Amino acid sequence: MDPSMPGPDSGGWSAVPRIMRRISLTQWILVGMVAGVLIGWLFPEASQQFKVVSNIFLRLIKCILVPLVFATLVVGIAGHSDDLKAVGRLALKAILYFEVVTTLALFFGLAAVNLARPGVGVALPVDPQAAGALTAKKVTFQGVIEHLVPQSFFEAGATNDVLQIVLFSVLFAVALTRVAPQPRQTMLRFFESLTEIMFKFTGLVMKFAPFGVGAAMAVTVGHSGVGVLLNLGKLILTLYAALAAFCVCVLLPVALLARLPVRRFVQAVREPALLAFSTTSSEAAMPDAMTRMVQMGVPRQIVSLVMPLGYSFNLDGSTLYLAIASVFVAQAAGVELSLAQQLLMMLTLMLTSKGMAGIPRASQVVLAGTLVSFNLPIEGVILIIGIDELLDMARTTVNLVGNCLATAVVARWEGEFRPPDDDRNLLSPAVSNGREPAPEAVDPLNPPP
Repeated sequence: MDPSMPGPDSGGWSAVPRIMRRISLTQWILVGMVAGVLIGWLFPEASQQFKVVSNIFLRLIKCILVPLVFATLVVGIAGHSDDLKAVGRLALKAILYFEVVTTLALFFGLAAVNLARPGVGVALPVDPQAAGALTAKKVTFQGVIEHLVPQSFFEAGATNDVLQIVLFSVLFAVALTRVAPQPRQTMLRFFESLTEIMFKFTGLVMKFAPFGVGAAMAVTVGHSGVGVLLNLGKLILTLYAALAAFCVCVLLPVALLARLPVRRFVQAVREPALLAFSTTSSEAAMPDAMTRMVQMGVPRQIVSLVMPLGYSFNLDGSTLYLAIASVFVAQAAGVELSLAQQLLMMLTLMLTSKGMAGIPRASQVVLAGTLVSFNLPIEGVILIIGIDELLDMARTTVNLVGNCLATAVVARWEGEFRPPDDDRNLLSPAVSNGREPAPEAVDPLNPPP
């Protein structure tokens, strides 16, 4: 053996595992996507054998849905019961604002995906008979109402019927708020623990994502050709254009109608928004965003209630993305959804997108549940995961900006918005506005009595 070559115990070989550990999951997913594209392009027939790998990943995603939706909705509703009783009118106004704005976000996404039609040409493998049955299905108001109510929680869970799971979860959470404090806290601790466990479970499943995504890309490219990648680029452009239009046509007019100082608001959210964009994590940017909203003149008690509620009920960017992604999958599967079916799908997304904040790849879990409910091919989810980092950067930023705006609007609505006289308060943490403590002395989550 040549002594000049590095041995298995030398620094050269031992450095390889360290380098591999430094590669993030997102980077591994990108590696898997590229590898899948190459395999599907070079070996189109052999690539179809990888379908078993993508199917395993799909099954893992499906088994997350019911416990995750159930636990997060119960905690999101029953866990805020004390706050809702304490601030009553404030919480109702905040939730009303959230529902109006997120509904507008859904319709912006629906309009964008129907105009751009990014899914046309992707040609996901799908059973033509199933597609025909879905297209021919008539949606009636009576049928929708009846379908909302589960005959059995276990039956709804076995079939991954997310709408019925959501209704059961909401009723369960409302009932939980009416019991004595001790059993309520016991159940809340159980569901909080279940939520944390499902977070970890989702993290474990996502470690398999590079293989699932790579296999899905290999099968898709081998089946439809490399041209399918152009449609994924079109999906990215569609989302970014729709988010930009939503900010200009909805968020900006809302700020102007609420008589908020737009320039001062932009200064306040600029750095948290950049952090959210670069990390694709709303939670990483939320503490700084809350502090800057207090600096801007929003009372601490409003920030501490509206901002956390917003991350369960006011995910503007994520709901707009879900509208685009769900119809994109239908277009890719060759399923033409009627307006009534698309509106029913939007209703489903309005319900299932609540309480999902903080979950890794939360939007993908919600999207998977919606596709299962409407008998659409879930293969579209793992196809989108390959470009999800680029999509997530934009939607997370809009989520953050939308929640910051919500705190200021609700404060103005309550007549409690008091902007500082000096704009430097938004730029330097060392400046106090004379009415609130300096930012480093303010804890928005635990305001003093």
